[in-house]
Amino acid sequence: MKVMLFPGTFDPFTRGHRDIARRAAKLCDELVVAVMENSAKTPLFTIEEREDLIRKSLSGEELKHIKVMKWEGLLVDLYAQLNCCAVVRGIRSESDFRYEAELALANRLLNPGYDAVLLPCRDDMSLISSTIVKEVGFYGGDISKMVPAEIIDVVKDKFKKGRKQ
Repeated sequence: MKVMLFPGTFDPFTRGHRDIARRAAKLCDELVVAVMENSAKTPLFTIEEREDLIRKSLSGEELKHIKVMKWEGLLVDLYAQLNCCAVVRGIRSESDFRYEAELALANRLLNPGYDAVLLPCRDDMSLISSTIVKEVGFYGGDISKMVPAEIIDVVKDKFKKGRKQ
């Protein structure tokens, strides 16, 4: 069975993330979407909230072989534990490609069997990032074209609470 891993902080999960998950799921028997902790980032949503947002975003999918889980360790350890054939990453630009290629090489130093598949995003989603969603959402802007409809209200509520503090 071919298992691919789609890791990320997903803070919050975007339409671009969902598109990559849908496309990657067609390439394997099982896709594991791993919600990761990143020591360099301060997330808006807890890891449990992010995991829930992803499940809601993918709930209507016909792709029953997508699993969602949280992971608070090294990516290569999860990769080995799940016996993955590859990690899938979405890329929007040349800078994303360079970053992901360097990350793949670093992970291969830790696990020589590590492999990565880089999927270019759709043109209409090339400017969507969690960072942009947070910036626009924090100031009350329209994020409806950036975030899956299934989670838009939860994401908007989080921004409202953040502005009140």
